[in-house]
Amino acid sequence: MTRIDGHTILIGLMAYPIRHSMSPTMHNTAFEALNLNYAYLAFDIDGDQLADGVKAIRTLDMRGSNVSMPNKQAIIPHLDKLDISAKMTGAVNTVVNDDGVLTGYTTDGVGFVNDLKKKGHDVAGKKMLVVGAGGAGIPIAAQSAIEGASEIRIANRKDGHFENAEDIAKSINENSGAVASTFALEDEDAFKEALNWADIYVDATGVGMKPLEGKSLVEDPSWLKEDLVIYDTVYAPRTTKLMEVAKDAGVKNVYNGLGMMIEQGAAAFKLWTGQDMPIDLVEQAMAEKDKEK
Repeated sequence: MTRIDGHTILIGLMAYPIRHSMSPTMHNTAFEALNLNYAYLAFDIDGDQLADGVKAIRTLDMRGSNVSMPNKQAIIPHLDKLDISAKMTGAVNTVVNDDGVLTGYTTDGVGFVNDLKKKGHDVAGKKMLVVGAGGAGIPIAAQSAIEGASEIRIANRKDGHFENAEDIAKSINENSGAVASTFALEDEDAFKEALNWADIYVDATGVGMKPLEGKSLVEDPSWLKEDLVIYDTVYAPRTTKLMEVAKDAGVKNVYNGLGMMIEQGAAAFKLWTGQDMPIDLVEQAMAEKDKEK
């Protein structure tokens, strides 16, 4: 970190909880590799502190910030502009500060699609079950529709986020060739049927990470078919309860969200710096950091 001096530009990450995040390792490795005078720090900020956090972006002349749960929707009223992806999804995970004008973007969907392609799976023509409409699930559903998924079912509990699921389903049906629908996650029969129907199952909830580590929406391996592609957006811990259940069921293609996190980070990095993230170096640094834990 010897590159830090009086001209260093700050970029943040605002979420709660967030101290487990690998984003600082990812971005600071990239900054150093490209000799860019930026520093990336994580801040525990929840809804009550969010307005002050956004104000700090302007006050401190930060280049921007990433945003994660529970702030992806709540931050929108505090921003000046949204790009088309953020408008469509009603969620933001990246803020860019251009001379005091804050623009919100969402790069989660692109990160998911790009990572899945790297793993040998294309969403085009696929039937998808996306569970969770409070964060990454919305941009994942939207980008998958843009990329040609044939049908998408979006599930969420009947809470404050269920309307998000209904809104994105409507947007997908109006703005893409995909067919989208919703159901309440409390309907266990509908959930089990959707798991059997789907080609790709995405768990975009916080179940499996702290404080719900060791929990899974699917606890019975018999609910899962072996040819299902399972993607858990949680990446800390690396192996979630869902992934363990899937392996017990004989599912071969089971992934955590680390690759998505790197790919969405690379897209945000490009927005802030105009440069491509050196992903190979970043992956190496993150693997080394993981061994230290």
